[in-house]
Amino acid sequence: MQTAPFLAALEAAVADLRATAQTDFAKLDVALLNQRPAPASWSILECLEHLNRYSRYYNAAFAKALGRPAAATSAEVAYTWLGRKSVDMMRPTNAKKSSTLKHLNPLGSRLGLEVLTEFDQHQARLLELLAQARHTDLNRKAMPVEFFRLLKLRLGEALEFVVVHQQRHLQQAQRVQAGLRVELAC
Repeated sequence: MQTAPFLAALEAAVADLRATAQTDFAKLDVALLNQRPAPASWSILECLEHLNRYSRYYNAAFAKALGRPAAATSAEVAYTWLGRKSVDMMRPTNAKKSSTLKHLNPLGSRLGLEVLTEFDQHQARLLELLAQARHTDLNRKAMPVEFFRLLKLRLGEALEFVVVHQQRHLQQAQRVQAGLRVELAC
């Protein structure tokens, strides 16, 4: 896909994520937001806190990468083997469960409404970074992977990885919410 439509699709996805979190979760009581469907499963707030932990790293890394000069191109966004594999693993359509690293796993955390506020702030910042990305080469290797900094992704594939990862966990949070509705209706 060409750079401009690629970034436009990511921007639309992030705007949808932001709107979904605001409309679906902001109206819920903090007790419901912390309710888990099972002891080892994440609550809505734990799903969002997991994304916040990723965003703390990736938004800063994107800003750093975008701060380095690289002429924008209208070329196709290219993928390395690692980039394609990473993006495909995180797609919401991939039903295979992935385990997360301990420092990114919020299970058992005491969480409040500030998680929703932080999530919204990260999404607003990601939209700014996506707008900035229009002026750079998305095919350069610029992004160390959070869990193993020696591995690097191209800027475009890292942006897509973050967005599909967020879509995956927001859908997980929506499934948790749907389960809460069932319990509340009984």
